[in-house]
Amino acid sequence: MAAKERSVFRCAECGAEQPKWGGRCESCGAWNSLAEEPVGRTGGRAVRGSRDPAGSPPVRLATVASDELTRWRTGLPELDFVLGGGIVPGSVVLVGGEPGIGKSTLLLQCAARLERAGVPTLYVSGEESPHQLRLRADRLADDAGSVHVLGETNVEAMLHHAHAVGARVVFVDSIQTSYTDALEGAPGNVGQVRECAARLMRFAKESGPAVFLVGHVTKGGAIAGPRTLEHIVDTVLYFEGEPSYDHRILRAVKNRFGSVDEVGVFRMTGDGLEPVLDPGAAFLASRVTGVPGSAVAALMEGTRPMLVEIQALATKAGFGTPQRVTTGLDQRRLALLLAVLERRGGVPCGTLDVFVNVTGGVRSFEPSTDLAVIAALVSSVRDLALPADAVFLGEVGLGGEVRPVTAIERRLAEAGRQGFRRAFVSARGRVAVAGIELVGLEGIGELAQRLAA
Repeated sequence: MAAKERSVFRCAECGAEQPKWGGRCESCGAWNSLAEEPVGRTGGRAVRGSRDPAGSPPVRLATVASDELTRWRTGLPELDFVLGGGIVPGSVVLVGGEPGIGKSTLLLQCAARLERAGVPTLYVSGEESPHQLRLRADRLADDAGSVHVLGETNVEAMLHHAHAVGARVVFVDSIQTSYTDALEGAPGNVGQVRECAARLMRFAKESGPAVFLVGHVTKGGAIAGPRTLEHIVDTVLYFEGEPSYDHRILRAVKNRFGSVDEVGVFRMTGDGLEPVLDPGAAFLASRVTGVPGSAVAALMEGTRPMLVEIQALATKAGFGTPQRVTTGLDQRRLALLLAVLERRGGVPCGTLDVFVNVTGGVRSFEPSTDLAVIAALVSSVRDLALPADAVFLGEVGLGGEVRPVTAIERRLAEAGRQGFRRAFVSARGRVAVAGIELVGLEGIGELAQRLAA
């Protein structure tokens, strides 16, 4: 009699197993995250071949060679910067992003430049045939003719061909279309995604090639599949950008071999993605001075300061409930700043529709832009243009006080390099920066008075 097939239900967020389906995971509390996973005779675990069950013997850490880490340069300076200096042999990198953002284009360009530098590569696509990849490559300025391409979704076949061509870097597009014969279930389910990623990770660690995995994202912006996928890999990169803008931002949210929260900026062109070597100047290139409601802030993306323009528009509400619309800024943060501005700054905003936009498709996640948002709002409400050579750096508290921000020296140095000569900052913890006049502020009421003067 054939063995009866059974299933378990695994949480896509934490990976916990449950014997039956439920609306809520008992381990992490996530709702609607349980997915059915068939379990075969092997108990849902992939066959690991003829390896010694004992594995490699333990060694003392002092006996491990401490040679200088070797990295492969991709030929794309912004990608190398986000990775921490280049590709680390044996590493696994997960690249996520919305459909059409440019993930496949970026990795195909990376493969072409690595081949040009003498690093053998293999580009595996489960979504496009080699003929379709050729059509994509013909549109790029980089010659990708020497890149080995493979239209395959079976992980065992991928590993076989990677060994056959001697690839040092393997690109898998995408992990959600891959499957392994050692596990039942359709490609993309929780078990298949986790096991395929684990097999590719073991291949990278044991054989030495670096592996890039492309991951689709959900409606909420997270990479589809189990949360353990992000724990398995060494580096997680998110490719961001608005479809209506040419700029794309590559952000590192996890990196075992470099700094996290680093960003690289690219420009989408007809010839592919071009690295933007001076992001601060790029995001301010279209700025129009002398217009009310425009202020400049300096963000810190990892170790890189980046200047962005924040625009605000306040107008009389056309309906009973005023609108609060943001692009690139947390809407709840805007509501907080409006309340503080009205109560502590004496600028009425309760009957106004307010629209705030961070230009260039940039998203601001840090409170250092608070003062710039406040300044842009005051400028728009009073129809008064801000000084064209001024930058605004400060966090605003509920009491209306202006607090200092971190890494202010680097932010001001970048502002000075871009031609700004005045900076509105907190009066607490002020620093001296050559070529920039610092205007210290205790609270936002003082800012409103200085701008009016």
